[in-house]
Amino acid sequence: MPELESPLEIGGVELPNRLYRAPLLECAGEGPDAAETLAAELEPAAAAGAGLVFQGASPVRETGGRVAPSMTSLADPEFAESLSAFTDAVHDHGGRVFVQLDHGGLRSLETWHRGYRRANPDLTQLAVSEPPRPLRLADRLGFLDLDARVLSTDEVYELAADFGRCAANAAAAGYDGIHLGGANMGILQQFLSPFYNRRRDEFADGVRFFEVVHDEIRSRAGDLPVVTKVPAETEAPPFVRRRLTADDAVDLCARLDRIGYDAVVPVRVSTFWDMSIVRGRFPERAWRDERFREGYVAAFGSRWRAALVAAANRIEGVAYGFEPAWNADLARRAREAVSVPVLLEGGVRTREQIDDLLGADGAESGPVCDAVGMARPFYAEPRLPARLLDADEAEAVCENCNNCTVPQVAGAPGVCRTPEVLAERGELERRGAYERE
Repeated sequence: MPELESPLEIGGVELPNRLYRAPLLECAGEGPDAAETLAAELEPAAAAGAGLVFQGASPVRETGGRVAPSMTSLADPEFAESLSAFTDAVHDHGGRVFVQLDHGGLRSLETWHRGYRRANPDLTQLAVSEPPRPLRLADRLGFLDLDARVLSTDEVYELAADFGRCAANAAAAGYDGIHLGGANMGILQQFLSPFYNRRRDEFADGVRFFEVVHDEIRSRAGDLPVVTKVPAETEAPPFVRRRLTADDAVDLCARLDRIGYDAVVPVRVSTFWDMSIVRGRFPERAWRDERFREGYVAAFGSRWRAALVAAANRIEGVAYGFEPAWNADLARRAREAVSVPVLLEGGVRTREQIDDLLGADGAESGPVCDAVGMARPFYAEPRLPARLLDADEAEAVCENCNNCTVPQVAGAPGVCRTPEVLAERGELERRGAYERE
């Protein structure tokens, strides 16, 4: 039975332990300070002992495909090389860093962000197939701005090559591996999902796109490990009848294992960008914060649209309440079907949960996964691993309030903004809880 402090190998890269910082939006941008910003955000996790740090979603093209403001693309080789100062900083602490690659497709800023659309009128969305009817209806009602271009077969191959080129740039910049954003409604999920993919060519089977992407990465970036999220669209609304079931997700994990992927991260998601991804309470403080109101208006086009989005967010807060380790059952099933490591994230908050998931201390049910990650808790505690690795009863101070995430729509960085949580972190800092030799 592995323990949290046990090493783990992913695609030939050895991690010093089985705790990782899951991908988040860093909002580091693509300016001269990007490496410094990434280091400020992610290096503390490595310094505190995280075995692996994932850098959040990086678009594979220099323009288009962003799903949030101020994202960091590795499509430009010269810019990517400038990030080596950041990867060196992670390595100096004995950690490993993978970068997550994706393209937003129909979820891109040019679909829903009014200010971005006005500033980039020539951008169109990339689509796997004709957009589904619910999205076309939202377009007619004025909530979205669809101008989608369905990818030809040749264009799909070119998009896969972009993943390979970015992977090669990442390797040159010192990244230890690649993480594909295969869920959260990016274009990778759109290829897998029967809700989005109604193609008639070889890519009608979305796994074929993952196979071509894998081969492109291998041919351009060598043996760099490749990890991918794998979606089960179990949280989609009832009116979505064509979706990926949990059985489908487990089968996808097995097929990706056979293709040569080095690890999988099965996750329960929706077919839409909603709170099924994060779960927890309605972020009322963030919506009411006057510092972000104009940013919300710029993103959604008007005050009434922003208010409508907030109302929908409130409803989702009820529908997708917090659930501890909500991907555990899916991860257990995937682990029985694959020969590569299975990573688990989503709703993990305590050391006791981690030990149970890893099957430590002789748990009767055995291991659920091979490594455990957290995401939002790192916004509240950048040096969280120092506590989790040194205390059997440690618990993250994150309250799952989501006040850290909503302001990112307005271009704000992802940080904890809840006074009670920040006060608790401050007390832990005064007691030296984040110090580590």
